[in-house]
Amino acid sequence: MLFDDIMESADFIRTRDTRRPKVGLILGSGLGSLAESLEDAAAIPYSEIPHFPSSNVPGHEDRLVIGKMDGTEVAVMQGRFHYYEGHGMQRIVYPVYVLRKIGVEKLIITNACGAVNPAFRPGDLMIISDYINLLGLNPLIGENDERLGPRFPDMSEAFSNDLRKKAELSAWRLGLSFRTGVYGLFNGPCFETAAEIRAYSMLGADAVGMSTVPETIVANYLGMQVLGIACITNMATGLAKEKHSHEEVLRTANESSENLCRWIKVSVMKCLA
Repeated sequence: MLFDDIMESADFIRTRDTRRPKVGLILGSGLGSLAESLEDAAAIPYSEIPHFPSSNVPGHEDRLVIGKMDGTEVAVMQGRFHYYEGHGMQRIVYPVYVLRKIGVEKLIITNACGAVNPAFRPGDLMIISDYINLLGLNPLIGENDERLGPRFPDMSEAFSNDLRKKAELSAWRLGLSFRTGVYGLFNGPCFETAAEIRAYSMLGADAVGMSTVPETIVANYLGMQVLGIACITNMATGLAKEKHSHEEVLRTANESSENLCRWIKVSVMKCLA
């Protein structure tokens, strides 16, 4: 059963590190460098954790790192899982359940995505205000276990207003510019068509990507507060002047990672502690 698997995973992690970090991070493509800066770090490959899935997407290191960031204990997922890899929804979000069981109460989710809003530019950082899920899939479909969360969880504040305000204040104090917008989930692995991007725009999306939403749903279900920060790596189809490539995504994400890491490490983490 899911609950028993989660407990087995959490118990294994505690055999490697007994700390109970209250803050967790899920790092997107090309944004894994933040984990490298942790102090007193313990890294556990996903392949060693019972029941954990694995990813083969370039730009993802596939390990859980527990350590300190400016004195705050954190658990960092250096790599995530995607629907387009063939994982079922429950597999994609499984690590979020485990993070909650090892103590995480506040979750920062980052990603690399494309801009639907024509005012945005590659390299921009965007605080996610809300999401649009057009997959027709939800990781909570199926039998519910009340030991984990309620049958019908509320999503009126999927991304914590409190954490968003703290992130905004941190950015202003650092002199970092940022955007705020709605994130649209696309299944991938192909990039979107121009017609699909026009549809997302009409629905109110400012950016589109292939992750983040399933993890956000389950984090809310588990009673966690969520902060989402997207790195705009390209203009979406119909807005871009060149054809898309994952190499382009990684290049721009790497270029923007310094500002994102500074934002989280220097200020956001202090606000969340």
